[in-house]
Amino acid sequence: MKRKFFTNLGFLLFLNLLVKPFWIFGIDRTVQNITAPGEYGFYFTILNFTFLFNILLDFGITSFNNRNIAQNQHLLNKYFSGIALLRLVLAAVYFVVIFSVAAIIGYDSRHFYFLVFLGINQFLISFILYLRSNISGLLLFWIDSIISVLDKVLMILICAVLLWGNVTAGPFQIIWFVYAQTLAYLLTAFVALLIVMKKAEFKRLEWNTSFFISVIRQSFPFALLVLLMSFYNRIDSVMLERLLPTGIGTVQVDIYAKAFRLLDAVTMIAYLFSVILVPVFAKLIKDKSPVDGIVKLSFTLIFTISVIIATGSSFFSSQIMELLYVGRNQEARNVFVFLIIGFIPISVTYIFGTLLTANGSLKALNLMALTGMVVNISLNFILIPHLMAVGSAYASLITQFITAIIQVAIAQSIFRFTINWKYIFTLLFFAAGVVVLNWFAYHIVWDWRIALVFASLASVLWAFVLRLVSIGGFVRLMNGE
Repeated sequence: MKRKFFTNLGFLLFLNLLVKPFWIFGIDRTVQNITAPGEYGFYFTILNFTFLFNILLDFGITSFNNRNIAQNQHLLNKYFSGIALLRLVLAAVYFVVIFSVAAIIGYDSRHFYFLVFLGINQFLISFILYLRSNISGLLLFWIDSIISVLDKVLMILICAVLLWGNVTAGPFQIIWFVYAQTLAYLLTAFVALLIVMKKAEFKRLEWNTSFFISVIRQSFPFALLVLLMSFYNRIDSVMLERLLPTGIGTVQVDIYAKAFRLLDAVTMIAYLFSVILVPVFAKLIKDKSPVDGIVKLSFTLIFTISVIIATGSSFFSSQIMELLYVGRNQEARNVFVFLIIGFIPISVTYIFGTLLTANGSLKALNLMALTGMVVNISLNFILIPHLMAVGSAYASLITQFITAIIQVAIAQSIFRFTINWKYIFTLLFFAAGVVVLNWFAYHIVWDWRIALVFASLASVLWAFVLRLVSIGGFVRLMNGE
């Protein structure tokens, strides 16, 4: 199982690192730089608003389905025939809710126009993730890996034509960016649907009220968890726009989005770990096999990666902002430092939260997420009026560390992992060494790009020296040992 995890993780990472950085830094960043100040912030606010209620599209069905298909693959046909229809019903509920809440908080006609298309995009994203949960639940990781990047490949092609193809008479409009995403998601959903229908030997949709009620009842804890986590992960920009005066709010969201884009980019790495780990953990737990080895392996890898990225990005934050963006980069730099440090606890969450999800420990996870939501919203209310985007970044960092610590504690109490103090001190010693290496590179080497590369490579070498990772270990892993 370790070998299967590692080989498929490698393929998934390869494809995503090949495609998604170009999307984030080549397309998404360019759109923000060439549109008028506040335009991207306006889009980003509506996008995150649609994320807040995303759970109504899914109701925890994707997580529930991934876990159950991995443990009971013969149920694919039965589940797909019923769940696909149920998701259409949930989509209708979702649109009613987002339009109602938007009206209550005072969104105008332009907000609503964007909301229509971004809401459709959220439906398509959610449906693609559900389809992928069936594919990964069957342990067809290589197919899932291809589907995971297909939408971004299509978006890159469409947006590249709009940005650099000289096919438009006027300047690039932010709504074109939304249209391009809608088309890409539609095509990706169609491809994924064909694959699942073939694997499920699908014949027709089936309305089964008792089945719907059963699925909703079983998936409700997953739904509540996603809802609570969405609020403490995505509400920052919405609160920035609503709590600050008109005009100032969208500009501050612009600044926050610059920093958040980089966090979102690196978080992709941790997310990809969880995509593979959910079915792997679920199968091990069902078979009553030990999970200690795969937990330690995945945690060591993601902790090493997150510390290297977060530390290097923090030391060279000003230079990174200046390289990527135009205007108000010092403010974006201040936000970025706190957000990128949060990548470390976020990575921890993607390992231990995934383990607890696969184990079905939803009550404990929901209490954790409720705590995170209360902490995050409270801190945002206090900090945003005084510190604006930086205050929101403070709130995010504090929330991420609190929720990560809680999840590790819950996992330890359930699985009773043997506490290896030597291993823990090695991790801390590694983190301290990475800080020293980056400090040395920042102050000694002249060109910052060379300094960052030097610090990163030296940090990787430091991980090998401490035997957190080793070539011999990878060889044994690939040989199935």
